[in-house]
Amino acid sequence: MLQTVSLRGSRGQRLLFSDISVMIKPGTMLAVAGENGSGKTSFLRMLCGLLSPDEGSVHWQGKDIRQLKELYRAQLIFIGHLNGIKDELSPVENIRISAFLAGDDSSSETVQKALEAVGLVRSIHSLPTRVLSQGQKRRVALARLWLSTRPLWFLDEPFASLDASATSYLTQRLQSHLSNGGMVVVSTHQEIALPTDSVQHLRLSR
Repeated sequence: MLQTVSLRGSRGQRLLFSDISVMIKPGTMLAVAGENGSGKTSFLRMLCGLLSPDEGSVHWQGKDIRQLKELYRAQLIFIGHLNGIKDELSPVENIRISAFLAGDDSSSETVQKALEAVGLVRSIHSLPTRVLSQGQKRRVALARLWLSTRPLWFLDEPFASLDASATSYLTQRLQSHLSNGGMVVVSTHQEIALPTDSVQHLRLSR
């Protein structure tokens, strides 16, 4: 279980949000909405332990993540606005490196299947990522989710640059993760086609 207690965050002298207390149970997604500049990315980064809140705390399984440190980070995967891929490397090379560093299966066959799962045909798996479209690059980044066995997923605008088919692939993967007891925190500007009983909503306003 992931919980925030009276979380407060700011950027410079501007208050982004305050007194945010939420509880995310296994099998549940927290969908964070809000206009640009409302603090969605900052909120996700605080939950990941990448950014310290002004006040309040984040707890994993009842313990403050500041005490758990690497033990907590080993439980999560974070995919941000930027895809986090190297343009000079191929999709296969990018995902194999990410999987290896995360301790996931990084075998060639498994990585190929993950890329195919997001709709990337094999003919582009060995091309430099720089020649791919923005939508294809986003698919490469999201392929990490098909390899991840970590229970906590933090996704910042994961549907950006995705077409209808890729949106469908990602939605199905999220549903599978939740059905297996995983947890997701996602920032998004759009509705996600998942059962309403598995989705909590948090709206941040400027």
